[in-house]
Amino acid sequence: MHNSAWLWFALIVLLSWGIVGLLQKLSTNYLSAEWALVWLAVGFFVLEPWLYPGHVLFKYSLRSSGWAFLGGVLNALGAWALLAALKSGGKASIVAPFTALYPVVVVFLAPTILHESISARQALGVVCALIAVVLLSTESSEKSSA
Repeated sequence: MHNSAWLWFALIVLLSWGIVGLLQKLSTNYLSAEWALVWLAVGFFVLEPWLYPGHVLFKYSLRSSGWAFLGGVLNALGAWALLAALKSGGKASIVAPFTALYPVVVVFLAPTILHESISARQALGVVCALIAVVLLSTESSEKSSA
């Protein structure tokens, strides 16, 4: 795979998850967080055969499958919590940017667990992201006159 292929996949993530934030809020206006999570899982299983045609699920080691399974469980827990936050009155324009800070956790854990290092520029990017979420998440006391 070409070295810049990751960028195209990252753009798909950006667009998909950007739209998902709106769809999750719309769904939790009418469904419980638990049912919205069920439909999220159904959506994955509908797409799965086209993403992984001909792959055998059990050809991987127990260790790597275990890491993936744990990732799936934590992904489901995070998705449920996001949907519950939206269902319990959170605004999509605040909840989505706040929860989108999850890469900050990776930035802090990667040096310890994966033995990766971050540059000063990347650390500054994390600080900027934190500042941006604080600014996005702060509700104005002013009401728009629309």
